[in-house]
Amino acid sequence: MKKGNALLFASVLWLFIQCSNEPEVSKNEVLNSALEQAITAASGGKGIDFFKLPESNAFNEIPQDPNNPLTEEKVALGKFLFHETDLANAPKLMVSEGKYSCASCHHVKAGFQAGVKQGIGEGGTGFGLIGEARTNSPGYPMESLDVQPIRTPTALNVAFQKVMLWNGQFGAKGPNAGTEAHWTTGTPIETNKLGYEGVEIQAIAGLGVHRLQVDTAKLKKYNYLSLFDAAFPNFPKDERYTQETTGLAIAAYERTLLSNQSPFQQWLRGDRDALTEVEKEGALLFFGKAGCVQCHTGPALNAMEFYALGMPDLSGPGVHAVSPQEVSQAGKGRGSFTGSEEDMYKFKVPQLYNLKESPFYGHGGNFNTIQEIIAYKNEAVPENDAVPQTQLAAEFKPLQLTADEMQNLVTFIEKALYDPDLERYVPEVLPSGKCFPNADEESMKDLGCN
Repeated sequence: MKKGNALLFASVLWLFIQCSNEPEVSKNEVLNSALEQAITAASGGKGIDFFKLPESNAFNEIPQDPNNPLTEEKVALGKFLFHETDLANAPKLMVSEGKYSCASCHHVKAGFQAGVKQGIGEGGTGFGLIGEARTNSPGYPMESLDVQPIRTPTALNVAFQKVMLWNGQFGAKGPNAGTEAHWTTGTPIETNKLGYEGVEIQAIAGLGVHRLQVDTAKLKKYNYLSLFDAAFPNFPKDERYTQETTGLAIAAYERTLLSNQSPFQQWLRGDRDALTEVEKEGALLFFGKAGCVQCHTGPALNAMEFYALGMPDLSGPGVHAVSPQEVSQAGKGRGSFTGSEEDMYKFKVPQLYNLKESPFYGHGGNFNTIQEIIAYKNEAVPENDAVPQTQLAAEFKPLQLTADEMQNLVTFIEKALYDPDLERYVPEVLPSGKCFPNADEESMKDLGCN
């Protein structure tokens, strides 16, 4: 059966059953059968297991860099370091020392994204309830703000990425094999020369980019050294407490951030009542008529391919301290890294879990609801005049979905792909005892830190 016919098949079969003398079969059972067939077809014959996320402690099942094997001790250390505001030891202005962390822009309240359109590390202030109040600190020099000219990607389900960032510039393997000429000395991309996969390279390079720095005296003060010893017993002591090992621990932790308790994952594991009928109808569209699975595939519903969809670049309210030139360069996507005309304006396919917690979609963050971005893809009318028609993906074409079908698809993405308990990945308290994800005065008030 062709994937596009799965929903039609379910509808026709349901009507046939109602009009026949066959034993009564519920609509729910018909949808389950049709969905299983559609998912199996979409897997290329691998079966529904192809889309299952592993348990977060099943280290042997989680994709990992063989040069950074997952261990319980390393993940535990990374969990602390990812949230540790006391790593903010190298800000441009010392007034920001100890006041931000990796989690400032990748925090649990926003599904490990930023709760605002443009994440802010150094120079940011406030948090609000779910990160929505983070903004630039009044009077803070704009040139010192730690911001990027593109939407902050999530750290969720990154184990299923060989290369990282929208343009895939971080990572020495996979799609980046053969790109060595672009690993420019003196830039963060030079970190690729360490030879790790993308998750590790981004974590190591990100420490420098975001002015987070290991301070051995502080590590000793807060009893971190013993955690490093347990995590990296095979490293010589003079190489054990470094930016590299800090990044490797953070990467190990990030690889365990898996949305494996979402209803869709429960359905894949055999609970056929985990999804509502509407969610199943949306899933049939996702794996069938809408063609979403052509690009959003595998356990994380993502891909290591790059496509141009003509979406707007970062702009509008909530954007600080980036020039039009920086935004334009970031807007070149994969081409901003490789310099190839073929790669211009193409962006990596993002994962789709827990999207509703941070309402900014696309590399520019200019879509504010899942409904909006599905409508954009359904109409397939590009909004970025800088993107030549010749660069647009062949897959970017009208989907001819009805209003009801689009709503069913929205329901599937918003609800069936939503893991309700990501807090399980957050420490209750840090070894330093500091507030997190931010420790500036306004954030501490918002977060209820003493």
